[in-house]
Amino acid sequence: MTDPPWEPPLAGDETGAFLGALDRLRATFRWKCADLDTAGLAARTAASSLSLGGLLKHLAVQEDYCFQVKILGEPMPAPWDLSVWETEGDDWEFDSAANDSPEELYEFWDTSVGRSRSAVAVIEARGGLGAPSAFTWPDGSRPNVRRVLMDLVEEYGRHTGHADILREAVDGRTGEDPPWPSSD
Repeated sequence: MTDPPWEPPLAGDETGAFLGALDRLRATFRWKCADLDTAGLAARTAASSLSLGGLLKHLAVQEDYCFQVKILGEPMPAPWDLSVWETEGDDWEFDSAANDSPEELYEFWDTSVGRSRSAVAVIEARGGLGAPSAFTWPDGSRPNVRRVLMDLVEEYGRHTGHADILREAVDGRTGEDPPWPSSD
């Protein structure tokens, strides 16, 4: 039996296991947000202002900020503009998602994750998870890539839990993993 594509390797090295765990969170999160219309992506529950659309846009921004800016030292790619955090506030991606179509929200996330996956080759060429990131703490120290990626894993863990609750409220979808891929 073959493992589903979102499972980390059973006997992988540190990089494979680490990135495999991140990919599992990505796959679960994307499945929780999949196939919804505007109303489904905008739905909220309880006293929270979170929506699946807001989470899609937020995690798309976080993918690019983590991989492109903090790890590789590149500018934030389009369509993002870091100055929007200064003018619109820290929650702009959550708040502005209501103005984006479902197609745009899915495309933002899919494109950002694709860029992150492409960045892995550059990261490996620069020394892998133990190499210093481009990000500098206020005291001048630079965390390694592993430490920066741990923040992204934590971000996905937190928000995948939010997505569980939101998706169940929208249409009852529950479960830990996407369905097993068909063999057609």
